[in-house]
Amino acid sequence: MELAYYSDYAVRLVNTEEPARNKDALTSVEVIRELFGPATQMARRATDSDVTRFRSVRARLRAVFTAADEGDHTGAVDLLNSLLLEFPVSPQISGHDTLDEEGLPRWHMHLADHPSNATAGYAAIAAMGLAFHLTEFGADRLGLCQAPPCRNAYLDTSTNRSRRYCSDRCATRANVAAYRARKRLEAERSDHTGLTEENSQESTTPADR
Repeated sequence: MELAYYSDYAVRLVNTEEPARNKDALTSVEVIRELFGPATQMARRATDSDVTRFRSVRARLRAVFTAADEGDHTGAVDLLNSLLLEFPVSPQISGHDTLDEEGLPRWHMHLADHPSNATAGYAAIAAMGLAFHLTEFGADRLGLCQAPPCRNAYLDTSTNRSRRYCSDRCATRANVAAYRARKRLEAERSDHTGLTEENSQESTTPADR
């Protein structure tokens, strides 16, 4: 498992909440276990107490994305560093699960999980993955969806740093909204122009005609 993969842990956790819609999917241990994905051993450690702790970590991770999205890259780094200090990781070289064409291990970095609870384990992985992504690609690659009311987090992996939406669905919705707004503006301008011409004609005397 490569470090880049771990950044998705942060995105998945942040996006369990939709603040603008007052929706929160992080309501049970089962949801927490689903967030871990293939890390089933760590997921089994989750208890009811982790729900509240996960929400706290989620708020701090969202703050990182918010700072980066607003251009406060130093602030984003400071917030992320505080998470890294509180939830340290134990990186190890691993190769036990993948082999190359010659049957030799494909060595890669793995974050060993020896946390005191499920929240600490997840937070350590999410923070480290996000830190790797930020230092490798830049803080401006961390964003929040620009299609209101959605504010889902995303990691921009586009070649020209152009991503603004968390999904194709939100991008389409934003484009449709922008198109309709342009049409309304054009209609309003057309109506205004028509009224102006009509008023001009009414103010013209018969002699002028």
